[in-house]
Amino acid sequence: MIRLFANADYDFIKWRRWAYGLTAAIIIPGFALFLVHGLNYSIEFTGGTLIQVQTAQSVGAERIRGALDAAGIRDAEIQQFGGPNEYVIRARIGTAGTTAEGTTEATAAAVDSALTHSLGPAPTAFTIVRTEAVGPKVGRELQSKAFLAIFFSFIVTLVYLAFRFEWRFGLAAVLATFHDILTTIAFIRYLDLEVSLVVVGAVLTMVGYSLNDTIIIFDRVRENLRKFRRQNLYEILNLSINETLPRSVLTHGTTMATTIALVLLAGEVLRPFALVMTFAIFTGTFSSIYIAAPLLMYIEKRWPGQDARGARIFRHGGAEPVSPPPSPSSPTAPSGTSGGGSRSKAAV
Repeated sequence: MIRLFANADYDFIKWRRWAYGLTAAIIIPGFALFLVHGLNYSIEFTGGTLIQVQTAQSVGAERIRGALDAAGIRDAEIQQFGGPNEYVIRARIGTAGTTAEGTTEATAAAVDSALTHSLGPAPTAFTIVRTEAVGPKVGRELQSKAFLAIFFSFIVTLVYLAFRFEWRFGLAAVLATFHDILTTIAFIRYLDLEVSLVVVGAVLTMVGYSLNDTIIIFDRVRENLRKFRRQNLYEILNLSINETLPRSVLTHGTTMATTIALVLLAGEVLRPFALVMTFAIFTGTFSSIYIAAPLLMYIEKRWPGQDARGARIFRHGGAEPVSPPPSPSSPTAPSGTSGGGSRSKAAV
């Protein structure tokens, strides 16, 4: 695979406008749905009822989930708690966020009826140990903390890249990562995935993954800016992306193979995380090439930095080919001229 892309010479920047169109086609309808319907938050964010159940024998979380789904109690969170026959069920019926006593009792009664129909009557087959109401206040705190985690990751990244590279590189990387968050939210809305702490963790993982890929490309851009000062920035960006292409194909290919395996083979609890991560790998790679690099080009065109002052953004006559400058030993003039110059000096 590395040999296949070792001498890649693709013009990625040329397709930036098509990339902008694809991004708009994903984000705009997704946010229209988001504004109309919102997101499908889990009980951790909206509140609900927590029920601890102890069964006569270990039945597995999947059987309990099937019993609840059959009774119309969708999107319940089921976790093994303590022993192999003890489970915690977080469920909600009715309007999201309603945690009144009547709603809690109704949810507990619905769960009791579903388990009785599937496992057998209580207390022979199972016992409800406790029932608690989970208020939406905790969910609002989790939402605010998740937002602050993403916001501060942007600030820290911008400061780091401004110190490590230039502020122009940091601004382009942060804007590209913001694009990834928008497209991921649209993806979650399209699939109507339940937004739980696991999904929030996937979004935060995506932020780090995308930034890492962008920084690798930008580091190569900085090296090439100093190495080929007479070449234009358009070609230097293409050169840098092509030079890091073997690494990108191997890294993203193996990671996506893992997440796809989780989508197909993992259970209901991990499947939303795997779906979000699979899309995150795609959008993170896409933004590093088609969003971050063109943004850097536009920023450097308007505010050229120290590394890019020797590089021209465009030429009216066309782009120059990127090639290393001729070495001192290589001939730069016809041999006749050089020889003539030598003979003239000898004659003098």
